[in-house]
Amino acid sequence: MRSGTSVGANYMEANDASSKKDFRNKIRLCGKESRETKHWARMVARADESAQAKSRKIWQEAHELNLIFRTISKKCDEKS
Repeated sequence: MRSGTSVGANYMEANDASSKKDFRNKIRLCGKESRETKHWARMVARADESAQAKSRKIWQEAHELNLIFRTISKKCDEKS
């Protein structure tokens, strides 16, 4: 739960970054948190069969966010 909600909080921090480097670091943190969310969703799905459908949906959303943050991060690297 915490890793999933921290993705949004870190994204808001990235939008208020004090520099391009700070923005890039916060976007990378968003990516890390979304990967952690994928991990926990997978663990919940394995531990509780009744939660598999919901966990899969959360995993998919975290995966899509991770792809977005990876793309943003790569574009930041290209501009540096």
